[in-house]
Amino acid sequence: MVFADPGGALARARALLDSGPPPSHACVAHQVIGIWQRDFGDLRLALRHLRRARDLAARADSAEREADVLATLGVALVHAGRTPQGLAAFERGVARGSGHTRARVLYRRAYVWWVLGRHHEALTDVRRAVPVLRRAGDVIWTARALTLRATVHLALGAVERADADFAAAEELWDTTGQEHDKADAVESRGLAAYRRGDIPAALRLLGEAEERYAELGTPTFMLSVRRCEVLMAAGLAPEALAEADGAIAALDRLGGQPTRKAELLLAAARAARPAGDAPTAAARAAAAVKLFAGQRRPWGEAHARLVLIEARAAAGARSGRLVADAADVAGRLAAFGAPAAPEASLLAGRIALALGRTAEAERQLAVAARSRSAGPPLARITGWAAQALRARAAGSGRGVLEACRRGLDLLDDHRMTLGASELRARATAQGAELAALAQEAALASGRPRRLLVWSERWRATVLSAPPARPPADPALVSALTAFREIAARAQEARRDGRPVPALEREQRRLEREIRSRTLRLRGTAPGGGDRFEPGRLLERLADGWLVELAVLDGRVHVLLCGEGRVRRFEAGRLADAVAEAEYVQAGLRRLAHPGAAARLPLVEAAGRRLEELLLGPAARRLGAGPVVVVPPGSLHRVPWALLPSLRDRVLSVSPSAGSWLRARETAPPPDSRQVLVRGPGLATGGAEVPRLADRYAAPTVLEGGDAHVARVLRELDGAALAHLAAHGTFRADSPLFSSLAMADGPLIVHDFERLDRSPYRIVLSCCDTARFASVGADELLGLVTALLPLGTAGVVACSAPVNDEAVVPLMLALHKGLGAGLSLAEALRDARSALPGDAAHRATGWAFSAFGAA
Repeated sequence: MVFADPGGALARARALLDSGPPPSHACVAHQVIGIWQRDFGDLRLALRHLRRARDLAARADSAEREADVLATLGVALVHAGRTPQGLAAFERGVARGSGHTRARVLYRRAYVWWVLGRHHEALTDVRRAVPVLRRAGDVIWTARALTLRATVHLALGAVERADADFAAAEELWDTTGQEHDKADAVESRGLAAYRRGDIPAALRLLGEAEERYAELGTPTFMLSVRRCEVLMAAGLAPEALAEADGAIAALDRLGGQPTRKAELLLAAARAARPAGDAPTAAARAAAAVKLFAGQRRPWGEAHARLVLIEARAAAGARSGRLVADAADVAGRLAAFGAPAAPEASLLAGRIALALGRTAEAERQLAVAARSRSAGPPLARITGWAAQALRARAAGSGRGVLEACRRGLDLLDDHRMTLGASELRARATAQGAELAALAQEAALASGRPRRLLVWSERWRATVLSAPPARPPADPALVSALTAFREIAARAQEARRDGRPVPALEREQRRLEREIRSRTLRLRGTAPGGGDRFEPGRLLERLADGWLVELAVLDGRVHVLLCGEGRVRRFEAGRLADAVAEAEYVQAGLRRLAHPGAAARLPLVEAAGRRLEELLLGPAARRLGAGPVVVVPPGSLHRVPWALLPSLRDRVLSVSPSAGSWLRARETAPPPDSRQVLVRGPGLATGGAEVPRLADRYAAPTVLEGGDAHVARVLRELDGAALAHLAAHGTFRADSPLFSSLAMADGPLIVHDFERLDRSPYRIVLSCCDTARFASVGADELLGLVTALLPLGTAGVVACSAPVNDEAVVPLMLALHKGLGAGLSLAEALRDARSALPGDAAHRATGWAFSAFGAA
């Protein structure tokens, strides 16, 4: 009953003890309480009850009963870190039991071998147990044994064998009422999906397991360990670190299993390093090493040592001792058959290269490179990274580029299995090293066109295909509706000066639910989208120019495309340009308010410095014609129209040359509808909207109560032009919850992703609508980038706070140009020049940019 109805089993055991039972019955009751406390409560209480059960079994003179209790006690002792005593209990249990009982003891010892990382011993014991359990018709214990065997197979990388055992176990579980065991089986299937590289399925199955455990009221520490692994693979390291640290705190409060704490510390260490917290990674890894060593768990200790060495290397440590430590860990992991062994060899090779130890580096990298030919995608990418480093050390630029191509193609295939745009963007971090190596080799080749190709290869990849459209999931729709209602109530309460902690807690809960359901979406697009072709770009540019900025070793390289060729120029340091861009943003914020006109010359001077840092000599080589700027993610807040050489040009911005090409080749919809939306609470009341309504023949105008999210989305779908005058809110912590304020609450990015086709052209006339979060290798998440792969070919949006009164004439002039047949970029250039020359109007014009190519 403990794993069918844990609470009911505990209550019945306590009631039985209260009734003064004979020793054989009291033995069972104490064993049940011990199992419950071992797995769901206080391990110290578990040991007390299990020792009492052992003594009662001896008094009852039942060898089979004693063997069974000894096996339960052995598991508890190992979880308490008392491995020798635990294994000794198993030895006595195997000797005391026979037949069916001995098979159950062997199964539990196999489980302990798995906990200790001794997988071959685990397979030996579980293989001995399964036939006996089957012959005895013991459905529950046979299903448990098959589930364990599958889990061991996964640890050794044998995914197909694991799948077969999981399938057989699932058929058996379906005939039982073992609800906790069933939840554990779902959790294990989630782990199998992760090992296959199917991140959405893994997230879905782990979410289902969590819901089942919640219904039973049981803790989920191993689930947290597994979810951390999946979140890490999805590029969500901060979330994984928070999950692990939260589980550690909960385990400490319960007085739970030290073995679980070691695993959670290892999960936290693995997450902290890519989350950018090397000291935490080192501290958690060192604590995990100590616990694993004390528990005599060499598998876990070796994995924790690997993370500790990675953290030290990330902090800048380089020494022969570190190379030797990494090589030693690689050898241990390889001897265990651990899939992480190539990572350790790659680490040893990297450190050896940094020290100039080329022979040692070649030995280690050659071992790591073997993993490129087999296994799940992320493991094979490790192999291709090692192969690229080997080629670089050998001076083979062609070899570097080939290895990088193969590795990034693999990652593309993996990335496109992910349906959520956030996961696709974050997954690119796993290819950052390959992309950087390729760009370095392309630069060394002296061929600007090749550098352009490799600069494009891993830039704004999330825009290459639309995200998976969320299904008609009633739970997701309900969560979105509830989120909108709660967010609107919270905003109203803030305006009234009332405290809103309860509303904010519920809003955060709903955000977590929406995000969780969205991340489980599976991708459908094959491959990584269209491959970029420089010739096609140059043909489409005609008499225009495209300026792509690539960053190598901290310096900006300008790739000037136009007149049928690609040229490269070196500009300033990226860090200086980012600092200058932040200064400009601060200046624009000041200029949005009255009395700041004296800052205008300072902002203009900063614009001149930015031009030198970002364009360098390329600024003087720009011929006549329109310009497209393709900046890296770290420069997305630059107001490009402020730069002197771009100020009076037809200027558009694009996250990548490839996305500009796709926008350029996007056909307008057959529907020529114009949709004008005026949200609540605007300082000017959205004053441009009524006047724009008079300009167009028969626009759809949504304002007041008509401007609710469902109606707005319905009208936007497939429109030719949309103008949205609504308060914009950018969420740096969760960019896909960035929003526009509608009558019934926020219209968020997740809502736009439900459109069949977003409007061909969109004008967003309020502040902060062109802000982005830079994630992954070089990806941007925000409102504008969410619209571009959904059918929108052009967007006008604002990257800074602006003067609301100055926005109105800018918007009216912009739409005048659109009505005359101009593109968004052409109309915005003319609108800027038509504004009054005071500081507020000029700053407003600079803050708006045209994105895309419509």
